[in-house]
Amino acid sequence: MKKILPSLSVLLVASVTMLSAHGQEKVGDLKSGEKKVAMCIGCHGIVGYQASFPEIHKVPKISGQGAKYISSALNAYKKGERKHPTMRGIADSLSDQDIADVSAFYAASGAAEPVAAGKATEGSAKAMELVTKGACVSCHGEGFSKPVDPSYPKIAGQYSDYLYVALKSYKTENNPMIGRDNPIMGGIAKQFSLSELKELANYMGGLPTELKTVPDSRFR
Repeated sequence: MKKILPSLSVLLVASVTMLSAHGQEKVGDLKSGEKKVAMCIGCHGIVGYQASFPEIHKVPKISGQGAKYISSALNAYKKGERKHPTMRGIADSLSDQDIADVSAFYAASGAAEPVAAGKATEGSAKAMELVTKGACVSCHGEGFSKPVDPSYPKIAGQYSDYLYVALKSYKTENNPMIGRDNPIMGGIAKQFSLSELKELANYMGGLPTELKTVPDSRFR
């Protein structure tokens, strides 16, 4: 009995900790988020806008992306798990509530003109071989637009050059400005050569998508 009690105590503490963490999760408000995206629209509010630092690529489409993924990504920048200097600087300035609100806004921003993602079309034999090898659908879901976990991104129809840079960053080590420390994606990306990652990115970027860039009124 004495041996059982400490185990029960550990389980009770763990359960209370998990419930507490769940209870502290912020609920995003898209109306509040609309007022907090001033730092975002200069890049994410211009269709086809291209970043030049620290690498050259189009900034990702985030309207229509899942709120939990956007929140997860911003927190990863804030923690330094993603090493993009500009994005980390922005994320550092946001509170947990700010992140929840901004995420809610972008998840909903474009819903007035929905673009339904269709079934993923087959690409080249090489692309299909790489998709199978990476087991991409097991996380990113049907059409690569229905992630099995809301903290995973929709990737179908995202800009190919951004997808390539993102995939490549999981292979990058010991670089203070470039790199992502996700062990699952790191293990997957390291299976592929850079040319294979580009092939994957080009295939994914050409698929039907729910993602879009909704121009801010100042940039229309």
